[in-house]
Amino acid sequence: MATSNDGGDAPQRPLVLVSNRGPVTFDVDGSFTRGTGGLVTALTGLATHRDAVWIASAMGEGDVAKSCENDGRAFEVQTPLGDFHVRLVASEADAYDRFYNVVANPMLWFIQHYLWDLSNAPDIRENEVHAFEEGYKVVNNDLAQAVIEQIEGDEAPVVMVHDYHLYTLPAIIRQARPDVFLHHFIHIPWTQPDAWRVLPKRMRDQIYGGVLANDIVGFHTRSYRWNFLQCCRDLMDLEVDFERGVVHVDGREVWVRHYPLPIDYEATRKVAASDRTQEFEREIERRRRDHLILRVDRSDLSKNVLRGFSAFDQFLDEHPEFIENVTFIAQLMPSRMDVPEYREYLGRIEALVAIVNHRHGTPDWMPIQLKLRDDLEEAVAAYKHYDVMIVNAMFDGMNLVAKEGPLVNERSGVSILSENTGAHEELGAWALSVNPFDIKETADMIFRALTMSAEERERRASGLKAAVTERDPGDWIDEQLTDMKAKGAALTPGSAG
Repeated sequence: MATSNDGGDAPQRPLVLVSNRGPVTFDVDGSFTRGTGGLVTALTGLATHRDAVWIASAMGEGDVAKSCENDGRAFEVQTPLGDFHVRLVASEADAYDRFYNVVANPMLWFIQHYLWDLSNAPDIRENEVHAFEEGYKVVNNDLAQAVIEQIEGDEAPVVMVHDYHLYTLPAIIRQARPDVFLHHFIHIPWTQPDAWRVLPKRMRDQIYGGVLANDIVGFHTRSYRWNFLQCCRDLMDLEVDFERGVVHVDGREVWVRHYPLPIDYEATRKVAASDRTQEFEREIERRRRDHLILRVDRSDLSKNVLRGFSAFDQFLDEHPEFIENVTFIAQLMPSRMDVPEYREYLGRIEALVAIVNHRHGTPDWMPIQLKLRDDLEEAVAAYKHYDVMIVNAMFDGMNLVAKEGPLVNERSGVSILSENTGAHEELGAWALSVNPFDIKETADMIFRALTMSAEERERRASGLKAAVTERDPGDWIDEQLTDMKAKGAALTPGSAG
């Protein structure tokens, strides 16, 4: 595999990226679409920034066929966003189902977003233990073996692992290649120690042992970094240096860092200027009332959609003068509909919207416009024209919507931002902060935002734009590569990390 010249800012070593989802998803006819989600967006910049091979799971029949067509090896894909070398790994279908639908989602996702109602769930039974052993670990091993084969013959390779799907993978690679440099970035929150006590100790130990096989572990925020360090001390009884961000394990130092993910603001501005976005803008302008409130989210339990709508309902109760003068547009992408909890949650969202619209609507006005679709240009058109944007997630890794909206907004829009979003560390000074569980406070903040003076609106909007454009994805990548170089230099020759 070719290596790149990073101008001295990064290790001059072969680079492999590994994640569950790849940059593209193939159809059975050989055509492909861009992979979805914030992780793919982040890694797309990294894969074009350096010469790399991107190893990912084959997600469907088209991916499996493409993998077979290339004998399971890496192949080049040319896309409008850049060219990638991709290697798709096909796992046995039942193993992948157990890996994704029993362990990764919902078990790990729920733990890392504090979503379990512990009086009722989860129940760790034979099914869950079997899913971990014969699903999660199997898929992790399948991808690990592909990585090991990919780096065969490479001297001191670098492997960058991504997210919660692949916690046991690093230990497998470390065992096979002690000389490898392993970096693991986790894109979702890391919760406090007690949240992890849901898992049986043997399962938890394997997860932490896998993550701690890395040389560097990265998170979006300082608080998630701190939580991980606490977990290593309290759950694994390891020596931890909180000030330096170091965990001592097996004679190695594991660095724990935070790298807040920025947005590609030039790409977002390009979408904002597109003809299709402008078509949606004209429709928004034609239908808008005096005030427009916006949320753009997945219909994920962690996004806290129900409490957001309940707060709007309470706001209309307390401030009837806004009846027929404000519209709440909610563009939600249905998420994880194969998980029963998510199907139920979307049904509850639709039911609550119907109740609020019935209680407050008039023959000429519907308070909430619910759009269940994923349409980037339609979302960006709404970004440009909101007066208030609500991002009230219970807990979130970063939440890029909180950055995209203020970047392109043209009305000095006010952001109402949950204090538990990853973005709050960077944007909280310019947003109206809310406790996401406090419906009354959120209702009050809606009123404050809609009645805020023009001067304060402009001051806050300018601050948000400045914060959002302070760093770009290239900076995010370079920060990690620079730490990798520093950590690599600190290793003694022939050591494991």
